[in-house]
Amino acid sequence: MELIRVTSENIEKEHICCAISKESDPQVVSKKAWLRERFDEGLVFLKGNVRGKCFIEYLPAEYAWAPIEAEGYMYIDCFWVSGQFKGHGNANLLLDECIRDSKEKGRKGLCVLSSAKKMSFLSDPDYLKHKGFQTADTAEPSFELLYLPFDTESPKPNFKPQVKNPHIDETGFVLYWTNQCPFNAKYVPLVEEAARAQKLPFRSVLIDSREKAQNAPAAVTTYAVFYNGSFVSNEILSVPKFEKLVKKLTE
Repeated sequence: MELIRVTSENIEKEHICCAISKESDPQVVSKKAWLRERFDEGLVFLKGNVRGKCFIEYLPAEYAWAPIEAEGYMYIDCFWVSGQFKGHGNANLLLDECIRDSKEKGRKGLCVLSSAKKMSFLSDPDYLKHKGFQTADTAEPSFELLYLPFDTESPKPNFKPQVKNPHIDETGFVLYWTNQCPFNAKYVPLVEEAARAQKLPFRSVLIDSREKAQNAPAAVTTYAVFYNGSFVSNEILSVPKFEKLVKKLTE
């Protein structure tokens, strides 16, 4: 498989693997706008020359939209190989290139948000640990900050203190989200409307800067739902899934 790096020069013509649709689709528009603002910070979006979810996205950890302390590391935002592209060595190809590139740039290693058990929209912990990643830090309920040091002397990255036991001082539903994930452009407005229709206590918080993301209340910043102060989900919810969650938490 040939690998293609999406840049500011070719982003108009290249599709974004996680949101394959018309260029006018809000999901595509929001994701590409977010990427354009990150390229100068060193973000790399590397994908296979296929039409599907086969890509890795990473950037220097100092610029990561994540509440971590990992100076000198490269942070993997998203790593996704799915469907017909699994089982053919494509994940290894993408990860190996990320490692090669990060070493060439003088990074201390890689780090990535995962979990003790597989969770939606997070990198597969079994695969990463098979590739040599170790647990650097943990946060409730089951988040893990995994890392792959390039040198035995490299210090471990860690979560910021506020996300170790995520909690906010607010009742009702609070949804934190960013435009890093294109699906939010579609599903967040639908959930907001569903909450209004049910007259639920609900507040939607767009994390629109790196500084806000690095000081977020949960380890995951792309999508984090709190209810009565407690973190309850990082899964990007459709309306039926949101209504199911509401029923579970309120009945």
